[in-house]
Amino acid sequence: MIKRTLFFSNPFYLRTCDEQLVIIKKETEEETSQPIEDLGFLVLDHPQITVSYTAIQKLAENNVAIIYCDSKHLPASMLLPLHSHSIQNERFRHQIKASEPLKKQLWKQTIEIKIKNQARLLEKYGGNANHLRRLAGEVKSGDTKNREGLAARYYWDHLFEPYLEFFKRERFGESPNNLLNYGYAILRAATARALVGSGLLPTLGIHHHNKYNAFCLADDIMEPFRPFLDEIVLEMVMGMSCLPEDLTTKHKARLLQIVVEDTRLKGSLSPLMVALSKTAASLAQCFEGIRKQLVYPEIVN
Repeated sequence: MIKRTLFFSNPFYLRTCDEQLVIIKKETEEETSQPIEDLGFLVLDHPQITVSYTAIQKLAENNVAIIYCDSKHLPASMLLPLHSHSIQNERFRHQIKASEPLKKQLWKQTIEIKIKNQARLLEKYGGNANHLRRLAGEVKSGDTKNREGLAARYYWDHLFEPYLEFFKRERFGESPNNLLNYGYAILRAATARALVGSGLLPTLGIHHHNKYNAFCLADDIMEPFRPFLDEIVLEMVMGMSCLPEDLTTKHKARLLQIVVEDTRLKGSLSPLMVALSKTAASLAQCFEGIRKQLVYPEIVN
C-alpha cells in the first residue's frame, strides 16, 4: 500500500481519536481526519503547528516519519521510531558486524546503479550517456577510483544543458539548486524511514561515516534514487519561464510526489516508496549473508 504524505503550512492542531489523525485548523476550528495507518510522512512547515503527545506516539507506532522545516521552509529535522521491526536487535547486530569487504562491494553496487540511472535519465531526454555508461563499468570495490565524482561532473554539465545557459550543482547555489535541495531532503527522509522499517540503523553507513551525520546509511542508500528526483526538477525547469528564488507551496507539492514516482524494479513498475522498502529489505539480507546483491530500481524510459 502506498502511504500518503501530508503537508502543513498553516497553524494546525494535530491529535488522535480512534486510530485517526484529527486535523484541526486553528483559525477556523475546521476539523478533518485521516487514518493513521494510511500515512507515511507528515511535513510540518509552520511554527504554530501543535502535535499532541499521543499523536506522536501513534504516528511512531505506524512508522510515520515527521519532517520539521526550518525558518527558511526547508526540511531540517526528522522524527523516526526507535523500534519498528520484530527482529530489530538481530538486524542491528548483523549490520554492526558487517565486514569492510562486504560494505565496499555494497557501495560498488550502489554507485554502479546510480551512474546507470543518471545515464538513463540523460538518454531519456535526448542526451549522450556513453561516457556515463563507460564510467559505470569501471567502478571498483569501494569506488576507489571515484567514478561517482567523474560521473557527477559530466552529468551536471549536461542534465540542464538544453534549458539553462549555465548550471553548477551547489548546495547554496542559484535555482534550481533550491528545488534539488528540497527534494533530496524529502528523499533522505523517505530512505531513513524505509531503513528503520527494515530494522536497520540509518546512522551506520556502508560508505558515509561523518561522525556528525545521524543518517549516514540513508545518505548511502538514497544515491541511486537521486535521478528520480532530478527528473522531477528537470521537468519543472522545462515548464518554467523563470526559475524561482523561493519555493511556493505548488513547487513543494510537486517535489513531495517523489515518493509515488514510478520506478522499474525487476521488470515491473513500482512506486518509489515501495522500491525503497525493497531496497532496504535486500540490504538487511546482505548484512545477514542471505544474499549478495542489493535490489535497486531503474529510471523508467
